[in-house]
Amino acid sequence: MFFAMGVLVALGTGWGAFSRIIYSRRPQPVDFSHRVHAETAGAKCEECHVLHEDGSFAGIPRLDQCAGCHAAPMGSTIAEKQFIDQYVTPHREVEWAVYSRQPENVYFSHAIHLKLAGLKCETCHGDEGHAAAARPYQEDRIGGYSRDIWRGKTMDDCIRCHHKSGLDPSCIDCHK
Repeated sequence: MFFAMGVLVALGTGWGAFSRIIYSRRPQPVDFSHRVHAETAGAKCEECHVLHEDGSFAGIPRLDQCAGCHAAPMGSTIAEKQFIDQYVTPHREVEWAVYSRQPENVYFSHAIHLKLAGLKCETCHGDEGHAAAARPYQEDRIGGYSRDIWRGKTMDDCIRCHHKSGLDPSCIDCHK
């Protein structure tokens, strides 16, 4: 009985400690709020996260996109003032930690999902557009990938959505 309890405690402790050990954690370089941009400024996802005519996706906006609105403070927050002082004024790109960097053998096209399938950003990204702050970036110390890449976007989730939509995906559709 004591042995079984000891094993359970050891397994539970190991399982809890493993996620703290394997992932390094750091904040994003800018205290960014999607909520302020979406609700207060009325920005739409595609205004900052541009899908180019050739179907490639720009992902995180470059500084010149942000500077168009933030050449001078639009609000009174300390975060915005720091952003302008540290990045906009010196014309220094923000080195964002990217949550969604895919493994080298995976190909994903936002264009197909947005334009052809007509999906909304929220379908895969959830309510990110109303988040008050950027989540801390957590990186797998072994593989170097973000922990968030698998949050709700596993291969099984993609296959399940494709089957629900009447599509029969092949491995080579995503794996190159």
